[in-house]
Amino acid sequence: MTDIVTSGINAPAATKKVRRDIGIKRRYAAERRFRTYGLAAISFGLLFLALLLWSVVGKGYTAFQQTMITVPVEFSEKVIDPDNVRAQNPGKLMTANYPVIARNAVAKVLGVSPDNRDGLKAVNALISDSVRTQLRDIVVSDPSVIGTTRNVSLLAAGDIDSAVKGQVDLSVNEANRRVSDQQLGWMKQLTDSGQMAKQFNTGIFFNGASSRPEAAGVGVALIGSFYMMLIVLVLSLPIGVAASIYLEEFAPKNRLTDLIEVNINNLAAVPSIVYGLLGLSVFINFMGFPRSASLVGGLVLTLMTLPTIIIATRAALKAVPPSIRAAALGLGASKMQTIFHHVLPLAMPGILTGTIIGLAHALGETAPLLLIGMVAFVANYPTTPMDPSTALPVQIYMWANEAERAFVERTSGAIIILLMFLIVMNVGAILLRRRFERRW
Repeated sequence: MTDIVTSGINAPAATKKVRRDIGIKRRYAAERRFRTYGLAAISFGLLFLALLLWSVVGKGYTAFQQTMITVPVEFSEKVIDPDNVRAQNPGKLMTANYPVIARNAVAKVLGVSPDNRDGLKAVNALISDSVRTQLRDIVVSDPSVIGTTRNVSLLAAGDIDSAVKGQVDLSVNEANRRVSDQQLGWMKQLTDSGQMAKQFNTGIFFNGASSRPEAAGVGVALIGSFYMMLIVLVLSLPIGVAASIYLEEFAPKNRLTDLIEVNINNLAAVPSIVYGLLGLSVFINFMGFPRSASLVGGLVLTLMTLPTIIIATRAALKAVPPSIRAAALGLGASKMQTIFHHVLPLAMPGILTGTIIGLAHALGETAPLLLIGMVAFVANYPTTPMDPSTALPVQIYMWANEAERAFVERTSGAIIILLMFLIVMNVGAILLRRRFERRW
């Protein structure tokens, strides 16, 4: 009888224990599922990131190499200055027929007769039309080369470069490809003699826009992007920090400041193309600034970056412990001294991090720059922010629309350059935060 009573008394406790054990197991199972979902989400994201990088790098790494044909070039006076008037008319050197000089040099190496017009035409297709500028610059910088023979590395044509890099299917019928069997034989001859080889392509960093993919580069776009980022930094950092300090430290807390804060948060989410429309109507149509100028692009990107910097700066100011302000005020510091001598230096890591992230965001913007005309074809370096220019993301957009096959690798190569700049800027933000960060 006693056992029955005891078991009856302990039955509810045993049931509670079983239920508690079941609940613990369910919580552990839910935690394991959550971890699994988290790992799956991270793996999913990393997979797509790897596919993106594989696609870009796989197509673009070849853009950093360029096929060159090194041959002895005779700077014939009969071609460059047949009338011997360069002393009186130096501009004559600018208009000489330099492609003929390059074609004759390659034809001589390949053993093509000067009377073989079809052969000379095929030889001419081996080299880029940009040799005109290359040889002209050599002659203009040193006219004493006229009448001499020097080894010069000539830029190969885009189709030849693609064939050397394996981007052209050479197994198809000759009529279906842009490189003939005769040219393939010449390419093998030049390669075996060491006169045709791939070299590091410095032109992709220094050349301007060109309709010939082998001569196209992002030099002008880099200068334009530099000018724009400089304008964004000079304008957005002091204005954004000043606005943040006022709103966070001095402005009264009322409906007006609440409305301003809400609108700043909303402006950070406005599509970038809206800022392009604003820049087109205000800076170009109303103020009369020139289209395609880095100044206009910098002003538009400044407007777009300001909300991000203001939000990041206010968050950094809020993160400073109130005890810092209380201690400074308790020692007799004024409100201004407290902010600029104590609070602002401690908030600087967060401010710099937000600024660099905002600049990195602005560096990759394309839509607002298209609306203000920075999609123009610009081959010359801009000397001031008022000169016509373009930007790195816009250059990528322009190359992506080109029909030439060789522009595919140029597009991916420019994307790699842009990604490298973004990586450097984000790594800089991390290093600055770790360098100046203080733990409380």
